[in-house]
Amino acid sequence: MPLATPDIDEDLDLTAAPMDPWQLVVWNDPVNLMSYVVRVFRTYFGYSRERATALMLGVHHDGHAVVATGPRETMEIHAQAMHDYGLWATVRKAPQ
Repeated sequence: MPLATPDIDEDLDLTAAPMDPWQLVVWNDPVNLMSYVVRVFRTYFGYSRERATALMLGVHHDGHAVVATGPRETMEIHAQAMHDYGLWATVRKAPQ
């Protein structure tokens, strides 16, 4: 008895899906000092004092700031790190 040949889709597209960017958003909170938030951004992300201060002021004045953009898994790791530092952070898909 001959073996059955599986149906093969010769037009199958095996290209990887594009890596959609995600954002790490840090939210304002009533607990952490502004100087502490600057220190976290400088220590964890390696941002300059000026960049870290600008991001902190965005958090303070606008209620939140996008502090990093990249692959979802990386942003989730960063969000967990921000939680470990006591900051409120979420991950969201970057607008197209």
